[in-house]
Amino acid sequence: MLHSVEAEVRVTRHEQPFRVLVANAKGGCGKTTLATNLASFYAARDFNTALIDYDPQSSASEWLSARETSLPSIHGVVACKATPGQVTRSFDVRVPSDTQRIVIDTPAGLTGNALSDRIRQCDAVLIPVLPSAIDIRAATVFIRDIMLSHSYRQTSRSIAVVANRTRRNTLVYNKLTLFLRSLKIPFITSLRDTQGYVRTSEVGQGVVDDPARDDQDMRHWEPLLQWLDDVHATAELRRKLSR
Repeated sequence: MLHSVEAEVRVTRHEQPFRVLVANAKGGCGKTTLATNLASFYAARDFNTALIDYDPQSSASEWLSARETSLPSIHGVVACKATPGQVTRSFDVRVPSDTQRIVIDTPAGLTGNALSDRIRQCDAVLIPVLPSAIDIRAATVFIRDIMLSHSYRQTSRSIAVVANRTRRNTLVYNKLTLFLRSLKIPFITSLRDTQGYVRTSEVGQGVVDDPARDDQDMRHWEPLLQWLDDVHATAELRRKLSR
């Protein structure tokens, strides 16, 4: 009796990874802290997670190299150190085929074609903003640049702002809150200015990995993770309807 070869072949189809871009043209606003902690949260939730580092300073890659093997695994890609003359490939093919979540860390000064390229590679954009007048003005310009970029005008992405290194009940924080709420994009959460982020970053951890973590910091991450889950669900629905 002949067996059908076709009937015995099993093809594994992996879900397309959900890609989160962490970006702001201004330096020093906590992009790497946000990116590494988000990757840690995804890994802790048992998602196959990759962290793409486009920043020439390689801070995210250095953070990952300090991460203990006992912690949930995160696959790292040092995209900022391409070999001269090498043909550039889509970053999607540089991560394991079963990757479910990709977090992309970017350098300061991201504008023009480079910004458009990064937007093309993502499903959602997170913009960390510090509570200062300079950072508020810089965020306004950066958000405008995103919305005017070719990739965004071609296919809009979900964008959200995260207030970083904040101390509540201060005048500058209240000004930042009023500014962010005036935007036509979501202001998701505020992350505190605490030593917990500094302490964990030195050893390749996110706050979720820290046994001494503060429950208040964990609560601040809940609305951000929920927003990203909602964006992912919407993106998956659109992909299914477009097939």
